[in-house]
Amino acid sequence: MSEAHFIGIDVSGSTLEVASSERTATWQAKNDAAGIDKLVAELVELGPALVVLEATGGYEFDAACALQVAGLDVAVVNPRQARDFARATGVLAKTDSVDARALAAFARMLHQHPRRDRFIKPLADAQRQRLTALVQRRRQLVDILIAERQRIRRAHPCAQASLSSSIDFMQAQIGGVEKELAEHIALHHADLAAALTSVRGVGPATVAALIGGLPELGVLCRRGIAALVGVAPLNRDSGQMRGHRAVWGGRADVRKALYMAALASVRHNPTMAAHYARMVAAGKRKKVALVAVMHKLLTILNAIAKSGRHWDDSMHQA
Repeated sequence: MSEAHFIGIDVSGSTLEVASSERTATWQAKNDAAGIDKLVAELVELGPALVVLEATGGYEFDAACALQVAGLDVAVVNPRQARDFARATGVLAKTDSVDARALAAFARMLHQHPRRDRFIKPLADAQRQRLTALVQRRRQLVDILIAERQRIRRAHPCAQASLSSSIDFMQAQIGGVEKELAEHIALHHADLAAALTSVRGVGPATVAALIGGLPELGVLCRRGIAALVGVAPLNRDSGQMRGHRAVWGGRADVRKALYMAALASVRHNPTMAAHYARMVAAGKRKKVALVAVMHKLLTILNAIAKSGRHWDDSMHQA
C-alpha cells in the first residue's frame, strides 16, 4: 500500500502555487476556471489524502469548491495558523513556493490529527454560496455607511451635501441587499430561519450570517460549535501562572453577528438579560459577561437548529 501524500496550495488573485509532499519542486496553475479545471484533473489523478489552502479573502473559494466537488478532502485554514506552523518547523522565509510546501506539510499534520474531520471544509452548495455572497456584500455596505456617517460629523459644510447623498445611497443599497437576503432565506431556509428568529434578540441579519457562514450549526456539539466560532474561553495557564481565560480565533464574521445579537438579547430577552446580570453581579467585567451571553446564545441556537424546535420560555426560566 502506497504512503498517503498531501497537497498544499498557496493562493493569490491570479495564480495557485501547488506543492506535493511527494515532489521537491512546486508548480503553478492559473486561478481561473480553465486553470482550476486543469489542476483538479491533476490532483484527482494523484489522489492526495488531504488538500490544504489558506483563506485568502475569497480568492481560494472557487478552487476549494471545485476540489470538493471532485471528491477530494479540502481544509481551508487561517493564514496565521499556517504561518505559525511554518515558523515552528523552522521555515522563516516567505515565498509562494515556500508557503505551498509548508501547507503540504501542514496537511500531513492535520491528516494525523485525532479530530481531522473538524478541519475539512463543508461543501457549499449554490444556494449557500449565493447567501454567503449577499451577507458579505451587506457587511461591506454597512462598513462604508459607518465610515460616511463618521466623516459627516466633522466634515466642512461644503462636503455635507455629498456625504448626505452618499449615506442615502448606501442605505438604499443595504435595503436592496437585505430584501434579496430575505427572499433567498424564505425560499431555501424558511424553517430554520423561523426557528432561529423565535429567540428574542436574533434578527434577520444574524440569521443570514449564521446560515451562510456556519453550515455546521445544528451538526456539532455545543463545545465544538463554540470553539469553531471562537466564543469558547481558552485556558492561559502555565506552571504557577494562572492567566485570564480569553476567546480568540474562530469565524470572525459569524462572531460579529453574534455579538450584535447578544447586545439585543440583553435588552429584549429576559433569559439572556438575567444571565448577563448574574455575570456582572459575580464581578465579571461587562465585556466578559457579554461574551458569556454570546456563548449561551450560540449554544441555544445550535440546539434549536439541531432539533427544529422553536424557543420556549418555560425551558429557559431560571
